[in-house]
Amino acid sequence: MTRLTGSALRVTIFIGENDTWHHKPLYAEIVHRAHAAGLAGASVFRGIEGFGASSLIHTSRLLSLSEDLPVAVIVVDTEERVRAFLPQLDELVTEGLVILDDCEVIRYAGRNGTPGDTPDGTPGATGGDLPGKGEKSL
Repeated sequence: MTRLTGSALRVTIFIGENDTWHHKPLYAEIVHRAHAAGLAGASVFRGIEGFGASSLIHTSRLLSLSEDLPVAVIVVDTEERVRAFLPQLDELVTEGLVILDDCEVIRYAGRNGTPGDTPDGTPGATGGDLPGKGEKSL
């Protein structure tokens, strides 16, 4: 895994929940390819309502007939690594929207670090502490 601190590039891919690649969800294929490419991280977020180029509103409301909810896949890494990954998105995404944003990463810790560790791997002020009642770990 890559540790990031400082400038990065975020790519957000907006697709439909029912979009597929070789009979599996497209969002899963994007995440697996990002992982295989060694990118720092990828997450999938399911929307509750939205519309795209078709102007058809997709919603999760019970009485709605729409089931193809919007999905956003977000990948963050260095600009060089994200741009090297873009040709794979060109192959996968036939309908959707891809947005590139410059961003600043404050901290990234992989599984080998504890949540409170500093970017260099040394324990931070709360390094190794588990959250107490009412607290959330980040």
